[in-house]
Amino acid sequence: MTFTYEIEGGNFSRAGTASSDIKKALKQLDLDYTIIKRVVVSLYEAEVNIVAHARRGTLTADIDPDRIVMVLDDQGPGIPDIDAAMTAGFSTASSRVREMGFGAGMGLPNIKKNADSLNIQSTVGVGTRLEIVVNF
Repeated sequence: MTFTYEIEGGNFSRAGTASSDIKKALKQLDLDYTIIKRVVVSLYEAEVNIVAHARRGTLTADIDPDRIVMVLDDQGPGIPDIDAAMTAGFSTASSRVREMGFGAGMGLPNIKKNADSLNIQSTVGVGTRLEIVVNF
């Protein structure tokens, strides 16, 4: 089962749409709640990062019998220092994003905490690609 979503940068009213849809699908597959929670937290954090930082992005989620693989590609500023971005509390979010309650610097650390595998590729001025895997 494959899901694909286009994510619009700056559109906070739509942030979480993909994670919500995928949560419903995982519930229909009768997966353990802790697995569903790990997927949804990872996916929501990744969606919000695209909305907060990029012009646009694409999410593809492949649900296999033993895992879900989520790939998020964005057209944004890229991450100049991935190690710093993986530090809890580190944020490059704008003041506008912070005023809305986002940008606390927990997105990538929360994804890493909930994923079995996280691969980040980023090019400054081009964008970022996340591959997140959660095993069932």
